[in-house]
Amino acid sequence: MKKVKRWVSQDIPRLENGRLLTGSGRFIADMTPVSNMHYAAILRSPYGHALIKSIDTKEARNFPGVVDVLTGEDVKDMSDPFPVLSDKGKEYYSMAIDKVRFVGEPVAVVVARDRYTAEDVLDLIEVNYEPLPVVTCPEKAMEPDAPLLHEKSGTNVALHRLLSYGDVDSAFDGADVTVKERIVYPKISPTPMETNGVICSFDFHTKLLTCWCGFHGPYSLHAVMTKALRLPSNKVRVIVPADVGGSFGVKIPSYSYILPIALACRKAGVPVKWIEDRRENLMASSSGVDRVAYVEMAATKEGIFTGLRMKIMDNVGGYMRAPEPGCLLRPLGNLTSAYGIKNVSMDGYVVVTNKSLTGPTRGYACQHLYFGIEKCVERIAEKLSLDPAELRRKNLILPHQLPYTTPTGGIYDAGDYPKAFDLLLELSEYDAFRKEQKRARKEGRFIGIGIAVGIDPSTSNMGYIQAALPAEKRSPARQLSGCAQATTIFIDHGGNVNVELSTVSHGQGHETVIAQTVADELGISPYDITVIGGMDTSTRAWTIPSGAYSSRFASVGPASAAMAARKLLDKMLKIAAHLFGVSAEEVTTEEGQFYVRDNPEKRIGIRRIASVAHWDPHSLPEGMEPGLTATYYFNIPVAKPIDGEDRVDSSATYGFTSDMAIVEVDGETGEVKIQKYISVHDAGTILHPGIAEGQVRGSIMHGVGSALYEELKYDEHGQFLTASFADYLVPTAMEAPEIKTGHIETPSPLTILGSKGIGEASSQTAPIAIVNAVEDALAPLDIKINTMPLSSDYIWRLMEEKKKEK
Repeated sequence: MKKVKRWVSQDIPRLENGRLLTGSGRFIADMTPVSNMHYAAILRSPYGHALIKSIDTKEARNFPGVVDVLTGEDVKDMSDPFPVLSDKGKEYYSMAIDKVRFVGEPVAVVVARDRYTAEDVLDLIEVNYEPLPVVTCPEKAMEPDAPLLHEKSGTNVALHRLLSYGDVDSAFDGADVTVKERIVYPKISPTPMETNGVICSFDFHTKLLTCWCGFHGPYSLHAVMTKALRLPSNKVRVIVPADVGGSFGVKIPSYSYILPIALACRKAGVPVKWIEDRRENLMASSSGVDRVAYVEMAATKEGIFTGLRMKIMDNVGGYMRAPEPGCLLRPLGNLTSAYGIKNVSMDGYVVVTNKSLTGPTRGYACQHLYFGIEKCVERIAEKLSLDPAELRRKNLILPHQLPYTTPTGGIYDAGDYPKAFDLLLELSEYDAFRKEQKRARKEGRFIGIGIAVGIDPSTSNMGYIQAALPAEKRSPARQLSGCAQATTIFIDHGGNVNVELSTVSHGQGHETVIAQTVADELGISPYDITVIGGMDTSTRAWTIPSGAYSSRFASVGPASAAMAARKLLDKMLKIAAHLFGVSAEEVTTEEGQFYVRDNPEKRIGIRRIASVAHWDPHSLPEGMEPGLTATYYFNIPVAKPIDGEDRVDSSATYGFTSDMAIVEVDGETGEVKIQKYISVHDAGTILHPGIAEGQVRGSIMHGVGSALYEELKYDEHGQFLTASFADYLVPTAMEAPEIKTGHIETPSPLTILGSKGIGEASSQTAPIAIVNAVEDALAPLDIKINTMPLSSDYIWRLMEEKKKEK
């Protein structure tokens, strides 16, 4: 069969653009899928830590327009705690029961005929709290006298794993150079344009709960939800619209909001809709983990890295909520980054404190990991008087070493890291900027160049989560693995192609890329294909890993679509051969036409074949079922279960990222100005250049926000201080630097199109590149920076302190 690649990798206009640019998209807030809709508002705790002595809802219940009020006691009676992978702190319900553990924790839900009434009535609920001591720092929460959040556990450490690979102690004992850094990564919000929203309707006759929401996977969390609801999985239908206004991870733990709205819907006996406002989103939705870590690196005098040792303390807030401890364990396969380090250990702690709950954010804690590693690289470069670019390059894994197995079990599939890094230096005119930096320093200006490299893991292997348990506690009968994704293609009686996804796009252009992929496979135009986005767990083909998270779409989404198309193509070829009266081996296809190889004039198109398949099954080959529908579950075989030595290929594909920031720091105000930003990637085949460029630029801006502006702040009493965009600063177009990007395309041998993820890559390295650049700019003052955000006042104070010392 002759197939011509005409559409994949072409920068065609996105199919989604029409509705999105004209305001015709349909988001959760736009939906009223059932009649008699009622509305919910959530009463939230004003305390970071307090006992709930009593809740009086009588006045609220009697208010005109109010249907019912749900409290923690109702939640305890109607549901179970969420399953968590820990022996500690297992009592996590969707609402506070007898105690609140962070500001913003849900305490009650009001259901009313309209949203205004529901929100106004919150003031009529009287809650008697008894405040308790607060702890917000994970390091302090581990101290013996720290306030306990979960008394039954007896500790604030929800999970502890000590993982070691190779001979780490010998690597450090025999090293010529060792460095140790304490890094602090702040708590940040993903801040999508669209906040969370949930609509629930319960059929009391069939016991079917239908939930409309922005959830996008993994669907392993569907099992978490159904268990807590005490319902079988086929009685919880989750529907996600085709349009989701961003997520960046914040909507992965949506199930924790589905629960209270679902229970309120059942209790009140009416459909219920709830839309999160921005204050709630910042205060109590899912956010990135804040981490305190001690990172050590060992090297030879030539600058070859030989050992890596980390003590990590991750602050997950009041409860460890699935998919945590993902922030600690998700990067396990790429724990040594892009460097050929053979000996590594991680002493990891998941700690509960009186902050809001955490979960995946863009980059899924790889930025936390690389912050510590890249800081150590900078320190080694200083000690050995080596250029930091030269030091990085000599430690990169080489092309001939790939596929490369890391000591932790990750299998880097393909890439040319030195080539990509060299392109970064070329595009940035690195040597020229170093010369300019010397001239600027003579003039008293603070110009800095910062570099960061990293491995971008995409397509999670479900097996990594079992690293939360010691080998002896893992059940051989319940192994986890895989990254399967399904796509269904249906060709109707007129030969028109429809593709049904089980991935939910939240800005990545899934419909466009899938149309391009299927168009190439079938030899037709993507504009003749209808791609049906969104998700419905009752009607779509899906499995536990399904969803659009961990940058997995590029690897498994088009691959599953391509394989489904090939199944259909094979069936159509057999139908065509039967109609021609020849064997299938004698028939070929090109540009949507099927013809006899030795007689090209004898040909028919897809429309004719579809007509036979639907209208005239008698004319089909004997034993062939009618219709033209195919579903394919694509899985990457390397995504295997964790082994007995805690080694696991935690992602199925791995890209390479190299970023550089060039900054100038104002010597009077401490303001950081990014003069230029350069980013080079090796993410396999680029499926759509425009979409890839948008994803890279977006992830860079996420990194800019982390480095310079963003932090969810709390005071010593656990009070939340950044509940609006007036206090929680995010970069705008005005703060966007000049960005130059480059790509090296080394196709992955594991995916059908050779593609990998790219949308999270620079969010992992951009914060570190910027911090390194600022530290480099301030090198004349001998200022070291191991935290962020680098606000103007913070940098100004550092500079003033150094000036006073002199």
